[in-house]
Amino acid sequence: MSDTTLWAELLAYGTGIGLSPIHIAVLLLLLLGPQPVKRGSWFVAGWIVTTMATSALLVTVGHSLVLDMTHGSHHRTGLDLLAGGALIAIGGRELLRSFTDGDTPPAWTASIDRFVEMPLPLLLVLGAVAEVASPDDLVLFAKSASVVLAAQLPTWQELVGLLAFTIGASLLLLTPLIAVVVGREKVLPFLEKGKQVLFARGELVLAALSIGIGGYLGWQGISGLTLI
Repeated sequence: MSDTTLWAELLAYGTGIGLSPIHIAVLLLLLLGPQPVKRGSWFVAGWIVTTMATSALLVTVGHSLVLDMTHGSHHRTGLDLLAGGALIAIGGRELLRSFTDGDTPPAWTASIDRFVEMPLPLLLVLGAVAEVASPDDLVLFAKSASVVLAAQLPTWQELVGLLAFTIGASLLLLTPLIAVVVGREKVLPFLEKGKQVLFARGELVLAALSIGIGGYLGWQGISGLTLI
């Protein structure tokens, strides 16, 4: 795998994690509420630390288990097939739910206002737990770690790769935060509109993301079977 392909994959998997409707909606509500810069900055910082720590832990565990993650290996092929199937199943479930619910907002929107009103330390802890406990996020974390392990990079380049992954996972949260820091009053209408879209179409966003990435991973797994 070329360096360009490696960085592109890590950024893509990170972006997949960053497309978390719940976390983006929570951040938008924080930015629309009191002390937006302080509370929003802490929330984004918690997301970044959680992302970097989780991906680094998985790479470290992979090294300790001496996992072979080259294309066509049993570990890599099994992970691709399992991850692809899981993401397609999640995407299909969310797609069906979006059609059956019609214009009804997703279930998580009913409690998100109470979530935002929690004390900041508790909010950060629950946000971190929600990130690493999400099935689709776990799949993407594992896949990003496998890509780094397969490249057999020196330690400093592994850290750069994990940083690229973390940046990809954080861009969708950093963008509105930076916009609020630069000029909150100008972006308030956009933040409000973004919140409304997420509340109305969050399930469709998650479905499209899961099916798209799941299809790609499934294709990689099937192609890997021909090399075993």
